[in-house]
Amino acid sequence: MPKEGTNTMRVLQGLENSSSSVRLQAALAVGTTPDPQFVDKLVERCAVEPDFYVREMLTWALTRHPSSTTVPKLVDELRSERTQARSQALHTLSKIGDRQAWPAITRTLLTDADDEVARSAWRAAVALVPEGEESELAGVLATQLGRGERETQLSLSRTLITLGEVAMPILHAAMTDRDPRVRQHAIATERLLRNPDAGFEFAIEEAKRIVALGTTAQEG
Repeated sequence: MPKEGTNTMRVLQGLENSSSSVRLQAALAVGTTPDPQFVDKLVERCAVEPDFYVREMLTWALTRHPSSTTVPKLVDELRSERTQARSQALHTLSKIGDRQAWPAITRTLLTDADDEVARSAWRAAVALVPEGEESELAGVLATQLGRGERETQLSLSRTLITLGEVAMPILHAAMTDRDPRVRQHAIATERLLRNPDAGFEFAIEEAKRIVALGTTAQEG
């Protein structure tokens, strides 16, 4: 076998090695010397790779290849039934930053039942949203206020804050929602948007007090 073919086989085998350090080195090698023949394998590994650091290296390696080659394959992954395939493809698309992927960031993905997929979709959306469509995106994101645990809520708040002032009217509307969790999350996000140095924990605790006082006042 020619030397080039031997190197290719070594890299492909390395990406599937049982040792995470070997897989990491193989992904590093592909990113260091990009070659379109490896893109399919990189995308395939993103869907199943168990190690966080290796997944990050796989994403980096994909960003080193032409977006015209990687983006269509990553968009295809967004329809996968495997949650990691969707999540990692979204993460990689956000890093590539090619806005041609924007139409693939659907409401279905932004409201995905899996928190990690949804969070990845939020980050991808804010990175890819075309100028003029921020308000519509903020409206979809606002439907997720109150969702999940603290980490998920913080991710959503950060995404809305990145959108800036266009999110304000939508947050103000959510502050009157019937669900106290939605009201709390909206208030906390609005506080952070106005004062980024406040910190999420402080903002959410303040929001809880505001909602509790409002409820008490209404009952009184």
